[in-house]
Amino acid sequence: MNITTKSVTYPFGKETRPAFLAQPEGDGPFPGVVVIHEVFGLNENIKDITQRFARQGYAALAVDMFSGRSQVVCLFRFMSANLRGLATHAGIDELKAALTFFGQQPGVDPQRLGAIGFCMGGGFAITWAFSDPRLHVIAPFYGTTPKNLEEAAARSCPIVGSFPEKDFTAEPAHALKAALDKQGIPNDIKFYPETRHSFFNDQSPRTYNAEAAADAWQRTLVFFETYL
Repeated sequence: MNITTKSVTYPFGKETRPAFLAQPEGDGPFPGVVVIHEVFGLNENIKDITQRFARQGYAALAVDMFSGRSQVVCLFRFMSANLRGLATHAGIDELKAALTFFGQQPGVDPQRLGAIGFCMGGGFAITWAFSDPRLHVIAPFYGTTPKNLEEAAARSCPIVGSFPEKDFTAEPAHALKAALDKQGIPNDIKFYPETRHSFFNDQSPRTYNAEAAADAWQRTLVFFETYL
């Protein structure tokens, strides 16, 4: 499938934030996926994932959560707020602004929107899903969960999650699945043995696991097709 790509900016308060947009050629409307990077920022790996979604028939917007600011400071502030269970903080507000912009783009169906996130981005996706009904499905990869998990899960959309079995994110992911099951929220949470954090990142030779990554990608596509 032929796709188009371009760098864009979206408004956030009185400022703008950069992002990378990829979508199939044609008028659409296409279901949309927001792609949230891990701690390495909006790099070529994230842009490649964004384009992979476009080749599958989705419009995809990769956000830049650091946006020229101090990566360390942003990461500390965002993760601290996320782990405290805050449903709204600077990171979530930026994602909501990005989704508003995204849903207004030509060719994007504003009624079929989802998100995928990795590491830090996976944690953002989970917390975001608890506070924004515009999201219809999310796919967190090795992300953490907020403390108020059981209460927040009642507001969640369907979730397809992928986690290393022995990673520090595995225990929170088990709790996430239990909370989703208790609330009757559709989910597919899978744990991959013998994988490491960032196993989906094919530009990280130390952590990449091709077999697990391929399986997680197919599960994500099937789940997204069902709910988007």
